[in-house]
Amino acid sequence: MYLVCGEALFDFFSEQEAGGQASRVNYKAIAGGSPFNVAVGLRRLGIESALLGGVSNDFLGQRLLQVLKDEGVSQQFLLEFAAPTTLAMVAVGANGSPQYSFRGEGCADRQLTLEHLPTLGDEIRGLHIGSFSLVVQPIGDTLLSLVKRESGKRLISLDPNVRLNPQPDIQLWRERVAELVKHADLIKVSDEDLHLLYPDQSPESVLQGWLQHRCQLVFLTRGGDGATVFSRQHGSWSQPAVKVVMADTVGAGDTFQAALIAWLTEQQLDSIDGLQQLTRAQIDSMLGFAIRAAALTCSKTGPDLPYRPQVG
Repeated sequence: MYLVCGEALFDFFSEQEAGGQASRVNYKAIAGGSPFNVAVGLRRLGIESALLGGVSNDFLGQRLLQVLKDEGVSQQFLLEFAAPTTLAMVAVGANGSPQYSFRGEGCADRQLTLEHLPTLGDEIRGLHIGSFSLVVQPIGDTLLSLVKRESGKRLISLDPNVRLNPQPDIQLWRERVAELVKHADLIKVSDEDLHLLYPDQSPESVLQGWLQHRCQLVFLTRGGDGATVFSRQHGSWSQPAVKVVMADTVGAGDTFQAALIAWLTEQQLDSIDGLQQLTRAQIDSMLGFAIRAAALTCSKTGPDLPYRPQVG
């Protein structure tokens, strides 16, 4: 089982009506949040997953719990809080790229503290962390403590997934990512995230620096330009994106992340030793699988992640 750590929320997409009244705005609400999406994405790809985090006891929080139940994501590490559910207002640009505005201060998904951290058994093969749960409190410091505790014991994957709306202090993001990078075995990052974090540095120099710690593989996603992998043992290379009719890119990065973990698990290489044994051909296959999975998500509105038979 893979334990995904962080936020669960609702994405609110505005639906424009031609000639509609300015005083009325229609929304479509879809369950989401990057860690939530990764946990669901893993299950849809046939991998057991659980979500560690806080959910609200309000109406939306209970809907999130129902989605997880319906998708088969384990709820044994979830905690309920008498606090609101985070809302993410999403505006999609002409190129399908989303812009987010979060309503999350004091919400349930941020309430995780050290006393809530569980003892993990051998059934937990790895941890995944990412997004704004890394930098908002108290969950940010809680997850850092968890990663430090588990580093070297089981596979740890990281996706910074920088969101400046819930936490606009980019220096805080840099410091937290730099700390987490020391403990991660597998990192996925977008070119947009790297530009926000290190605008004056080349992606190659940053990622090569990350490979000087524990990390064996870094995957750099570049939207319509495909993705590049940086391997400590085998160098770096790229694959092009799969062409699809674009709806939006919401959830594409989370799909890519889930697909990386799913591929490793299918090959029985979802461990620290397994990652170190990968050949160049295996890594290339892993990269292609993740690109194909992410393309399927881009063909749908919102974070509607693919099922295993669809990816091929």
